[in-house]
Amino acid sequence: MIGVLDLQGDVVEHLDHLERLGVVSRRVKEPSHLHDLKGLIIPGGESTCLSRLIKIFGMDTAITEACERGVKIWGTCAGAILLATRIVGEKPYLGLIDMEIERNSFGSQLASFAATAAIPRVASKAVPLIFIRAPKIRSVGPGVEILLQLDDYIAAVETADILATVFHPELTNNLAFHRYFSRKCGLTAEESPPLADPTWTPTSWTRHSRIAASV
Repeated sequence: MIGVLDLQGDVVEHLDHLERLGVVSRRVKEPSHLHDLKGLIIPGGESTCLSRLIKIFGMDTAITEACERGVKIWGTCAGAILLATRIVGEKPYLGLIDMEIERNSFGSQLASFAATAAIPRVASKAVPLIFIRAPKIRSVGPGVEILLQLDDYIAAVETADILATVFHPELTNNLAFHRYFSRKCGLTAEESPPLADPTWTPTSWTRHSRIAASV
């Protein structure tokens, strides 16, 4: 099972992608929800807000301990910021992957953009990338593998236990990164639907919001 940290940010979008792959998932709101997980996704959102909520709900220590016992962790955008050991101009938060990251490196919200890139480790074809007030990974330490470098910055990295992307795979119809992370967690992700899911729409994730509201 893969958990999605449900304190702030793109929670339902990740749940939607995992469901399409047939991967069992759940929302994670408190330390007890980390029990029996194989992986945890820390979604994009607002990193300062998310870091405060993580501390308030006691998730900072719980996430670190989960990582130490083998739970794989994937941080997207704000989640990647929280995982870094070094953040330009401020103190780190969880510090679980040896890299330096810089917040809001592209400028304001208006500087958000979409692109595509080949990431052979993740997929055989180029995948779409969505950057929203994205950070840039400036450097990595020993043992951290670069999955994607664009121009003067690094956009995706990993270790045996951690995956970090500065973009948002959950905001596209492409399932490649979620399949890659699921397999990194030792889980079997369905071969169908194809990596570019033709049934996906930009509002597909709203069904998860409706389900949560009815519970």
